[in-house]
Amino acid sequence: MAADQTAEKHQRLWVDGCFDGTHYGHANAIRQAKELGGTLVVGVHSDEAIRINKGPPLMNEQERYAAVRACRWVDEVVEDAPYTTQVEVLRAHNIDFAVHGDDPSYAADGSDCYALVKAAGMYKEVKRTQGVSTTDLISRMLACIDAMDAKAEGVHTAAAKASVAALTSRFTKGSDFIATSTKIAQFSPRRVPGPDDRVVYIDGAWDCLHAGHIGALKAARALGTFLYVGVYDDETVNKYKGFNLPLTTLQERVLSLLSCRYVDDVVIGSPLFLDATFLDALKISVVANGGMPDQPAKEAEGDPYAVARERGIFQLVQSDSPLTTSMLLDRVRENRAMYTERNAKKQKKEMLLSGTKPVGQE
Repeated sequence: MAADQTAEKHQRLWVDGCFDGTHYGHANAIRQAKELGGTLVVGVHSDEAIRINKGPPLMNEQERYAAVRACRWVDEVVEDAPYTTQVEVLRAHNIDFAVHGDDPSYAADGSDCYALVKAAGMYKEVKRTQGVSTTDLISRMLACIDAMDAKAEGVHTAAAKASVAALTSRFTKGSDFIATSTKIAQFSPRRVPGPDDRVVYIDGAWDCLHAGHIGALKAARALGTFLYVGVYDDETVNKYKGFNLPLTTLQERVLSLLSCRYVDDVVIGSPLFLDATFLDALKISVVANGGMPDQPAKEAEGDPYAVARERGIFQLVQSDSPLTTSMLLDRVRENRAMYTERNAKKQKKEMLLSGTKPVGQE
């Protein structure tokens, strides 16, 4: 038995996907695959492959490659992985099994993307994460854009506003995520700062975590040996950014941050203004800030980092990616008809090929 367990532990596993609008559902699939044991190799599809099989991607391939590399459970990344998983590609990377969620994945011609590896006995399955999908995120963005165009203030977050009627497939329907302490614990690196750690703190909204955020987190982590990330609650983000932001809820944003390899722990519902008591309680040596335009405009009420500046521990960091959440919204706005059509086609194909009925008609 011990020998069998050792052999299983050193297997090489493969997960592939678009990883577009990289969210905690993607991270949870990767986490579950990693828990099967061994080395985890993640293949990421190119922009062209996604356009052919699914429609226009929200994030370009370089942004998606960066997001996947930042996931704490990923050991290796293969760029431009084929959309339909190929046995030859798996063997070229010495893969034992491909792992995928229990939701369907279809190519442009309607074929099962994993049919070949299933037939070769090289397939394992994990449970799909309920409550989020890229299709859902785009629907939230469309709802947010509607609120902006209508100049609607003080409305619900985009997650609550996204129309259930527009999300008809049970595989892509979202906005129903329920956070539990168990789920947070599964994502947590379970690390606490030691007496010799240099503790760094950076805060923000971190809405729809992307390559721009990840670059700032990486730069902040490089300033010390332990990184706390403060994440504002939904009400605070909405108060300072307006409309129906944030796109993702506090719990969703926490899980996305915890999945990032540069994050050691998260302060949930962090304060806007950092006082001496807060800094001392966490033994913070450096307060970092990326100066990102997507963060709440709290400076209108004073300098949130005044105490950190007085102590000489405030430091600006620069992300290696210019991407912002506002840029993602602009991409959806500029190509609204295309993304609306993409969502509708994807859900229709899922229901047709899986033989399921629309949500609410099961």
